[in-house]
Amino acid sequence: MANLKTDQKKTKAQSMGMHTEVLKGKTQQKFFNPDEAENFYYWGTYDVDFNKRTELDVKDLDCKEANKKIEELMSEGFGTIVIKNPQGKHSLGVGILNKLNLIFEGSLGYFGVGSIDGPMVRVNGRVGWSCAENMMAGKVVIEKNAGSCFGAAIRGGDLVCKGSVGARTGIDQKGGSIIVGGDAGAFTGFMMQRGRIVILGDVGINLGDSMYDGTIYVGGKIGSFGSDAIEAPMTKNDIDWLNRKLKVAEIGDNFDVSKMTKVVAGKKLWNYDALEPTEKKGAI
Repeated sequence: MANLKTDQKKTKAQSMGMHTEVLKGKTQQKFFNPDEAENFYYWGTYDVDFNKRTELDVKDLDCKEANKKIEELMSEGFGTIVIKNPQGKHSLGVGILNKLNLIFEGSLGYFGVGSIDGPMVRVNGRVGWSCAENMMAGKVVIEKNAGSCFGAAIRGGDLVCKGSVGARTGIDQKGGSIIVGGDAGAFTGFMMQRGRIVILGDVGINLGDSMYDGTIYVGGKIGSFGSDAIEAPMTKNDIDWLNRKLKVAEIGDNFDVSKMTKVVAGKKLWNYDALEPTEKKGAI
């Protein structure tokens, strides 16, 4: 058992109250040499040339066949793949752990481009539920609208929707950035743990409900705040970051980010299990 509350000088994280809980079990640490970064690759990845371009028509393929064909094209060195006629098929482009330019000329169904680490994806249509779920790195741009659970549990990278998104956007988000040019539905940022969400339009009720950490920026109206979500003052760092990210996202030209509402965790639920029953009732 290790108690991290010490009399030593507190770090920034400790001063924020993030290291007051009692930890149980063993701690395991691994250290990497940055000089060996070129060796940090997934097994089974391929060397691809972004200038080597091809097209793949998936009209008559199911998602398993289409994803297998994408992998075969990467193994042949193709670094830019254009998918023709996706026709709203589900689970296309999932599990790609490779550098790749992937372009969908059409719309995707549920669970599009989930669990990816590295590719640059552009969807020239709309997407269904849970687009880019568990995304780890890379960039995904949706030109139109997205369904519910957009960016569920993402861990890194930039996920952009130029239109509007459904409910529970960024649910259980653990890192990365979600940027929406339009509106967002209810429970945006629900149980968010880390990362940033940017909504240029309006957002529905229960924004940031039960969020543990992270930051949400809203440019329009907020339906209501969720449990333990509170407004915080905008800083110069916030404004600088937002201006950079909107430029990368290719949206929000001339948008005045200084007038956005910043939402963070109130931290009253951080030690939720330690509360007495009457306190729990008051917290929720």
